[in-house]
Amino acid sequence: MTKALAVCITILALAISLHAQSTDEKLMDHSNMDHSAHMKMMADAQRQAQVSQRGKDVMPFDLAATTHVFSKRADGGIQQVIAKNPQDKVQVKLVRQHLQQIRDEFLKGDFSGPTHIHGQSMPGLAELQRAKSGQIAIAYENVKSGAALTYKTIDPSLVIALHKWFDAQLSDHGKDAMEGHHDHLGEMKKP
Repeated sequence: MTKALAVCITILALAISLHAQSTDEKLMDHSNMDHSAHMKMMADAQRQAQVSQRGKDVMPFDLAATTHVFSKRADGGIQQVIAKNPQDKVQVKLVRQHLQQIRDEFLKGDFSGPTHIHGQSMPGLAELQRAKSGQIAIAYENVKSGAALTYKTIDPSLVIALHKWFDAQLSDHGKDAMEGHHDHLGEMKKP
């Protein structure tokens, strides 16, 4: 009986692996790419894997079980992290704790979390680190299945820095991030 169960598990694991591989191959169709596009795609995939690995050191939640949403606004932007499964109370709790923590750190000028995950040369990060206390307001809010940080500033150079920083995170988090839009905030509901 144990051997039969082991064989079934092995066959199931192989089937899942083959399905995942065929899905990845469909997503990475290289037939219509020139060499530079292919190299960029490979470099992006490698960077996203590195960011995901380093993210485990900073983010307590499962990156693959959440979606980062970045919405640019004229006065800054909104960063949301939402659990893909709204019933996953553990992920929701971890997201909320993390966003509260990074809000407090950012308000003190401590951007060591993003620096560790994305690197010191992350676009927009140096400008955000140089901002004086009070130049960027950061508000925390619980939203359905996660949390949001709203960044506001009247300094146009800091708005540009926030937008560059959002773009870099969108690129680095790959399939686990998406661009939002300013009216996305209207959809957010408190739990």
